[in-house]
Amino acid sequence: MREATAAVTVSALALSLASCGSLLDSDDGKSKSHRKGDAVTIGLLLPEGETARYEKFDHPIIEKQVKKLTNGKGKLVYANADEDAAKQSGQLDKMVADKVDAILVSAVDAKKIAPSVQKAKEADVPVIAYDRLAEGPVSGYVAFDNELVGQVQGQALLKALGGGARQSSKIVMINGSPTDPNTSVFKEGALSQLQNQVDIAKSYDTQGWKPKTAGAHMKDAITAIGKDNIAGVYSANDGMAGGVITALKAAGLTDLPPVTGQDAELPAVQRIVTGEQYMSVYKPYPEEAVGAAEMAVRISQGRMVEYDALAGDRSDNATTKNIPSLLVSVRPMTRSTIKSTVVKDRIYTTDEICTAEFKAACAAAGLKG
Repeated sequence: MREATAAVTVSALALSLASCGSLLDSDDGKSKSHRKGDAVTIGLLLPEGETARYEKFDHPIIEKQVKKLTNGKGKLVYANADEDAAKQSGQLDKMVADKVDAILVSAVDAKKIAPSVQKAKEADVPVIAYDRLAEGPVSGYVAFDNELVGQVQGQALLKALGGGARQSSKIVMINGSPTDPNTSVFKEGALSQLQNQVDIAKSYDTQGWKPKTAGAHMKDAITAIGKDNIAGVYSANDGMAGGVITALKAAGLTDLPPVTGQDAELPAVQRIVTGEQYMSVYKPYPEEAVGAAEMAVRISQGRMVEYDALAGDRSDNATTKNIPSLLVSVRPMTRSTIKSTVVKDRIYTTDEICTAEFKAACAAAGLKG
């Protein structure tokens, strides 16, 4: 939890410095704090709506935090690209033309967004990569520790297999979208745990993270391997885990192999309660979103000491090195840790999880709805 602790510490530092005004401005002559106080405009570009977290958590939390940090004077301009890279590039270009003060972008396609990021830099509009590391001259990066996400998933899958975690155990890997730069990092993290421990019999990349496509991949794997020969499934996120489980059940399996996930989406939490899904990775969205909003506001105001304090890590993309970064830690969530993760952090209430269909399973898991 080093990153999470550091994030809390530097946030406190940044807030304590907030009253120092122009003393914290950069000395490059381009600081926007000379032109802007609290009346900043922040752009937010999210990639798609298939993943429930973006509209449920990221967008509203960032908007609320921008208002809080600017005494209600700041504004958030928001757009969703609906998994269309060209559309997102146009959205970013428009925000630059509209003279926003900083842009948070979670890229549909890390490579295709780079020319627009370059244009933003030339227009003196800082772009902060959010949740996905875009290419181009980004000014900052805020995300979860994505390699740790994959490691946690791989470790959990091996734990679920127990003594059966041998090279003969056949595993199917359902990876994320090939255009998402996080996908390869998740995969690398998972493989660091799974390689030489199990037989990865099939591996698929899933365009757009679509559950239906993941289900089709799983159906293909069942045909190739045999439904009774699949020891476990690495699914990179919860939406795809739902498609995987639907395919396994459609094949006639009632005793499902362990299936991983990520994002702690509500349907996944409920599947974990019933035992259909083995685990998910809990990512504290408020911490990531609050950090991103603070970085965007501070860089807009030219408060670079505070900005640098928040961005204590460094990352590289294909074109830019040593990008100031805030990396937030993650935790595994299984049936036994639902209460200490999503319930404790008020992501979901037990009433939201334990609807009528899940009452008995919730009681067995120690959750009261």
